Amino acid sequence: MSNRGFPAVAVLNPPLPARHDDVISGVTSSVSRLFNGFFEWFGSLGIFSWQVLRAAVTPPYEWRELIRQLDEVGSKSLPLVAMAGAAIGVIISLEARYSLTRFGAKSMFPATLVYSVIQIMGPVITGLVVSGRVGAGMGAELASMKVTEQIDAIEASAINPYRLLAATRILACILMLPLLTLATDACALLTGWFAQTLVEPLSFHQFIASGFSGSTFNAFMPQTFKTAVYGLIIGLIACFQGMRTRGGAAGVGRAATNSVVLASLFLILADVVLVKFILVFFP
Repeated sequence: MSNRGFPAVAVLNPPLPARHDDVISGVTSSVSRLFNGFFEWFGSLGIFSWQVLRAAVTPPYEWRELIRQLDEVGSKSLPLVAMAGAAIGVIISLEARYSLTRFGAKSMFPATLVYSVIQIMGPVITGLVVSGRVGAGMGAELASMKVTEQIDAIEASAINPYRLLAATRILACILMLPLLTLATDACALLTGWFAQTLVEPLSFHQFIASGFSGSTFNAFMPQTFKTAVYGLIIGLIACFQGMRTRGGAAGVGRAATNSVVLASLFLILADVVLVKFILVFFP
């Protein structure tokens, strides 16, 4: 019979499902690229660290830029870490007083506050606050200099950019973090004592004497000076992310964001290692 008068119907072949081998190949390729990028980033960071170290120990030294960075990292971060420390002191005071009262150990309040602030919260909060402010600032500043070719101009002027831009900022972070930590601890202890005094009168002399009674050098100083490692991490990652920026204004934003995120992440990971190190060598 003839099909004349009936519309032609196109028969479409159904799509073939992806082959199992293609799926495995795609996943393997993605994982391989991820691992390659991971090791490439750490390799570039290692090369950058060596270049900064070599430039830092080679004269001439950039004392004026170092002093400017000490002011930028230290003085301008002091109000932030002071406010963070004050908030920590009040929070720990409220929580500790409530918990200790439940267990009938209210007399342990000064020691609990002192140990909680100096050994645990003070160093970590200081590192995270400075990472958020200084890390983002350094990353954005150096990234902006990179995309506008200012770093290339500095290098063309026979000035080592690793010495002028990176080494001074990293050293300023290393020197200022322990001092900022002491400021955080002092503000936290002061506001913690004040919050306790509003509820139950307690002289400041009695609070300090009870809080530090029986304490030794090993109990507090290593926890404070370990923040120099935090400063190294913050300065190194911020400078590295800033000086390797590509992609114009969008690259500047990525550099600032990556500086804060990576510095905070590595700071927390470093704290795990440093706590174990301190417990082993400063029992």
